[in-house]
Amino acid sequence: MLVLQLQGDTLNQRYQTPVTLAPVPGFHSVPMTDATLVRRVLDGDTAAFTMLVDRHAAACTRFAMRMLGNREDAEDAVQDSFLRAYRSLARYEERQAFRTWLFQILVNRCRTAAVRRQRRQRMFLVDDTAVASASVRPAAESTELRAELRRAIDALDPDQREAFLLKHVEQLSYDEMAEATGVGVSALKMRVKRACDRMQWLLREVSDVGT
Repeated sequence: MLVLQLQGDTLNQRYQTPVTLAPVPGFHSVPMTDATLVRRVLDGDTAAFTMLVDRHAAACTRFAMRMLGNREDAEDAVQDSFLRAYRSLARYEERQAFRTWLFQILVNRCRTAAVRRQRRQRMFLVDDTAVASASVRPAAESTELRAELRRAIDALDPDQREAFLLKHVEQLSYDEMAEATGVGVSALKMRVKRACDRMQWLLREVSDVGT
């Protein structure tokens, strides 16, 4: 479980020592929407933020891992994203899904992390969901083709990789992706298509070589 240490002036409250967010008794008895939890935090109930962390940490970590290929870097990006979200919560607008707003922060943190380590070799993770969504199911049947698929994802331009993962793994709509990335829907559709085409092309090449 992700534990956030919050310091400084946050939501008009000053903490002299780090505050560890802990579950609040009774929170799980009545389901609450993300927007309700945000309002509780803004009303001074800072412990409510732990519910938002519990709900979204797994998806954020999954995305960051696939973008950065390194658990330590991914966890740093997620930790930083939640801290930034907490400190900026007063600017959140309920017309936008909290997950989309959070991913907007996370995407930017992953981009920054990727730039810092772009000279290092990176290996990206892939799962059956991504494989199926890209219509490359044969890769799921073969260790060799799985390795080729990983190399294909590694070979994608960062923009294509980002769009592919948001669409086919995190299951965001194109409108949500546009909000999270600041990129237009048409451009995002083209990036996803090119990413899928690239992986299909590479896998066909590998299959032809093996026949």
